[in-house]
Amino acid sequence: MNRREFLKSTAAASAAIGLPTVIPSAVLGKDGAAPPSDRAAIGLIACGNRARFAGNYKNYAKSEVVAVCDPIDWRRLNFKKTFGNCADHVDFRELLARKDVDAVHIATADHWHVPIALLAAKAGKDMYTEKPLGISIAHDLESRKIVDKYKRIFQYGAQQRSQVYARMGIELVLNGHIGEVKEILVKCPKGHSGGSGQPAIPVPKGVNYDLWLGPAPKEPFCADRVLYQPNKWWIERNGIYHIRDYAIGFIAGWGAHPMDMLQWWADNSGMKETIPVKYEGTGTLPTEGLFNTVTHWDVNCQYANGIKMRFMDNNTAARLKLHKGFGGTIAVLFLGTEGWVRVSRGGWQTSSKQLAQKARNPGEKRLIVSTNQITNFVDCVLARKTPADDLHSAVRSDVATHLCDIAIRTGRQITWDSKEETIKCDPDAVQMMARELRDPWTL
Repeated sequence: MNRREFLKSTAAASAAIGLPTVIPSAVLGKDGAAPPSDRAAIGLIACGNRARFAGNYKNYAKSEVVAVCDPIDWRRLNFKKTFGNCADHVDFRELLARKDVDAVHIATADHWHVPIALLAAKAGKDMYTEKPLGISIAHDLESRKIVDKYKRIFQYGAQQRSQVYARMGIELVLNGHIGEVKEILVKCPKGHSGGSGQPAIPVPKGVNYDLWLGPAPKEPFCADRVLYQPNKWWIERNGIYHIRDYAIGFIAGWGAHPMDMLQWWADNSGMKETIPVKYEGTGTLPTEGLFNTVTHWDVNCQYANGIKMRFMDNNTAARLKLHKGFGGTIAVLFLGTEGWVRVSRGGWQTSSKQLAQKARNPGEKRLIVSTNQITNFVDCVLARKTPADDLHSAVRSDVATHLCDIAIRTGRQITWDSKEETIKCDPDAVQMMARELRDPWTL
């Protein structure tokens, strides 16, 4: 029995035996607040840059943040104040052990997403997990236990599925308004090179560096590796997202946004194979500095039914000038036999005004309606329903970005076997599907 079930059952029992019902207004849900039995109690795991979106819980009557966690003191204590001086923990395992937490919001560095999500599922917590999903294909495939074995509610934090123009644009494509889809162009922001491992400095007071590293390799502490300084959010943005020990770079970190929109279409398109099966392309890998993930890329992909997909960074896209409709920094451009639709983070565009006008009533194929990724998650936790950005879809789109990265690093065409869920006929590439985790951490 979870916290909400306990509150509901005790309230019913009290009424049944005639106990006095002098209850504070907050419990009854007056002044705009839902009663505790109808609110989701959230635990925030990691209080860095991505955690700022957790403010949505505070602004939603059906949820409240009851505990925060971070191995860096100043970050944790700042968020503790934000949420009304709630409980705080250094170690996320202490938060997962709390009986008053229904769900967790995981906003850690990428290398922690799946290990913590699996432990949260085992502890009976639902979860909102930031994008990208995992730092390897093995992480992605293992994460499916969250919903398949532990029956947890999982929301992926790619966000565009809660934007009306992304949904309306994709529905136009799904209902055949651009004819037969022949090609898809995808882009997102480029990666960064640079950074330095020097000077190695003592771990500052108030930083549990070993816990921050977790399953990642042990490396000397330095400013460009870990965000530990107050008001230095740019170090985190330009650091841990571009060090392969903790991420695979913006090809996944930003790429998760357009690739998730693409996957939303693919999952509802009726295709048997909903991610490409062939990947071949080029990319630039830094040769100096601390950052070692791909910075620029251009990967040609193909679905089993012959549809072509091309994924690139925004600088490469600007240089190639592939199509007049391929605007924006983050975009998916669907090219059909009778027109085109572009969906992006900031809006959408169609090949004609007449096509755009059809979006209000596109046809029978409709997508889940959500106006906010976090409130949609809370509603689904309370109702035990699948959220807009479900785990299985997140796994598929994340695997596709990993296959693009592997194709770049090997310099060879990569063929994906969707049935066996492995790379065909390339033992070296197969080895790149997994990462070793530092003891004592495992999946």
